[in-house]
Amino acid sequence: MKHLLSAGLLALGLSTQVQAQSLLQYAHPEIGTAHSRWFFYTPAAVPGGMAKLAPSTNGHYGNPSGWEAVGYDARHNSIEGFVHFHEWQLGGVSFMPTTGALRVQPGDLEGPKNGYRSHFDRKNQVSQAGYYKVLLDDYNITAELTATTRVAFHRYTFPENKQSHIILDIGNVQGESGPILDASVRMTDATHFEGFVLTAPKYTKHDDPGGKVSMYIYGELSKRPDSVGAFTLAGVQAGRQEAKGVGAGLYLNYTTKDQEAVEIKVGLSYTSIDNAKLNLQTEAADLNFDQAKALAQQTWETAFEKIRVAGDEDSKIKFYTSLFHVLLGRGTASDVNGAYPKHMATAGQLPAHANFQFINTDAIWGGYWNLTQLWSLAYRQPYINFVQTQLQLSKDRGWFGDGIVNSEYVSGVGTNFVGLVVAAAYQAGIRDYDTAYAYAAAKKNELGWENRPTGSGKTDTRAFLKYGYSPYKESDPADSTGAHFSASHTLEYAFSAFAVAQMAKAMGHTADYKTLIKYSNGWRYLFNPANHLIQPKLAEGTFLGNFDPYASWRGYQEGNAMQYTYFVPQNPAALIAAMGKDSFNIKLDKIFESAEQSSFGGGKEIDAFAGIKSIYNHGNEPALHISWLFNFSGRPWLTQKWTRLICDEFYGTAPIHGYGYGQDEDQGQLGAWYVLASLGIFDVKGFTDLRPIVELGSPRFDKATIQLQNGRTLVISAPHHTDKDYYIQSATLNGKPLANCWLYRDVLMKGGELKLVMGSKPNTRWGIKVPPPSVQ
Repeated sequence: MKHLLSAGLLALGLSTQVQAQSLLQYAHPEIGTAHSRWFFYTPAAVPGGMAKLAPSTNGHYGNPSGWEAVGYDARHNSIEGFVHFHEWQLGGVSFMPTTGALRVQPGDLEGPKNGYRSHFDRKNQVSQAGYYKVLLDDYNITAELTATTRVAFHRYTFPENKQSHIILDIGNVQGESGPILDASVRMTDATHFEGFVLTAPKYTKHDDPGGKVSMYIYGELSKRPDSVGAFTLAGVQAGRQEAKGVGAGLYLNYTTKDQEAVEIKVGLSYTSIDNAKLNLQTEAADLNFDQAKALAQQTWETAFEKIRVAGDEDSKIKFYTSLFHVLLGRGTASDVNGAYPKHMATAGQLPAHANFQFINTDAIWGGYWNLTQLWSLAYRQPYINFVQTQLQLSKDRGWFGDGIVNSEYVSGVGTNFVGLVVAAAYQAGIRDYDTAYAYAAAKKNELGWENRPTGSGKTDTRAFLKYGYSPYKESDPADSTGAHFSASHTLEYAFSAFAVAQMAKAMGHTADYKTLIKYSNGWRYLFNPANHLIQPKLAEGTFLGNFDPYASWRGYQEGNAMQYTYFVPQNPAALIAAMGKDSFNIKLDKIFESAEQSSFGGGKEIDAFAGIKSIYNHGNEPALHISWLFNFSGRPWLTQKWTRLICDEFYGTAPIHGYGYGQDEDQGQLGAWYVLASLGIFDVKGFTDLRPIVELGSPRFDKATIQLQNGRTLVISAPHHTDKDYYIQSATLNGKPLANCWLYRDVLMKGGELKLVMGSKPNTRWGIKVPPPSVQ
């Protein structure tokens, strides 16, 4: 068992040294589960796992557009099954234990009972990092879940009953799976089964037409069933050992004694049944449920130990729950033998001795402001997995993919920041890959437009290169003439051009640097000096008429002009100069004063797009850097104030008030923002500078000890400060005074102690001598 634990931790790039006090108590997976996305609530998993088990309250309903909240909702009071696969645009394979009359459909969420779902009481639910347990009231069955990286574990403890069942629902929609194309499940002997489900996620329809996603399983039962039957859309076939087609499933019948447990191990794979079996044999052949649970929770414990904080209980709960989402995030897609899913449900093979796992991933939109910074500070392996996966995809298909599921493009926002993320990895010293190829692919991502597939995003690149900005067009989608979301596209392309320009300069590509840095100024074309706002512009060079700066979805994706005007992270000093420093500070401070009235988002509205028309919206990616801009405008105490208040008021500890009120926590990116801001560190450029910097904010904890990814230790201390001590009075690094509100990242990464003396009133003389560098 000790050997298995060590091997599992090392595979995740984690140490096996764990302190005595458990941090698991502070990670509460149910926080924010009102209106949570499909991949959000998956407690029975390990960091970055393929096996992500969770109860589902409404997963079989799917969702109309492919992205809406579905899966587990804290406002629901019945469970319809326990689902194995949870990723962006991917879901499938639900199991459910029952007793009594056989039902093979999950039934309706509301109304009379007409399916196998069961009511439950949350007082009988245990939800932890790596483990889930619940009492199913309708059946008096206790269900427990845990996992290794690629193997799901179930334990169902039954009452005495001659009609106990386990439903294996394979061929039906789950979460974001999209339509089912085919499915199959069969018993291979008395205690083993295998199957697959083939799906067509909705985002592939427009991002990767014809794209398909396969999921494979190989399972082992601890007890032989008395009998087995099959079902499909055509109905129930008693005595059959196999089911094929849409709606395929099996039911296993048992006679159980009181408190008799049946355990199930399920190997998962995206490439084949044989590899699902191999994953099971390699990771779990000698593990029982209790051992797997111990391994999973020890893995989480060790991951959490990389950052240990000391402070009030609520802040620690927010911190470790957020870190849980960060590390859960993007999931492993490759098998133990290096097989990985390729386009059109085929399989590829990673190079021998590859230093990474191929992953599935939602778009990195906004993740460059939090996820990548946190990865590069303390969790190197997830960053390597992300970059290497994108490089492999580029080799296979010619282009990076913004969001990907089993190598299919599922772009989402369509602006593809992968080049920026690769450039930031290089500047942060993470270079465990072919850097020459990485640069070429990143450059192509910014400047390439010929034969560019829709799913790779940036489909208006040709127009951006022609005009220096993306012209506004009334219709969607974006193409070579411009984009409906033209203003936000221009700002985003300018930022990512800056990032790759810095990579070009670092690698000696001077001509490329000059080209890319020119495009990084694209925002200037859209800055309207008459209103000091970023305003969409037509191809002929005139600003868009009938302009409402609060209107969303007209020129701006998931935001408005009030939010996007501040999206010049590559050169804040230039934006501040264009607006006038005093005007900038007064206006931005008033924005936050107003935004505080709605908890810095959409108030208590429960919707992913709540706040999209607000003056500031922390619940969505485009605004996440804005509170840090005061460091560049000579008023760092306002960054300290507003970042602290966002931590305290936007983030909560309840199922409804978690990340705003049911807003959009994209695979850990809002959680990562909290982790960084509560530590008091951030960079608006996402470490893309030639020499990256770290800006200072208002730490939430008396002490934070960070095991840096380079093996050194950094302590950030703010001793004896109260909830109202937002403001830095003075700072030292390893005993030497810090006069500025920033420092170079490479200095911070040497470790030691960053000590901040905090107070309840701003020190307007500290941190203003030299502003953070804007252009390098």
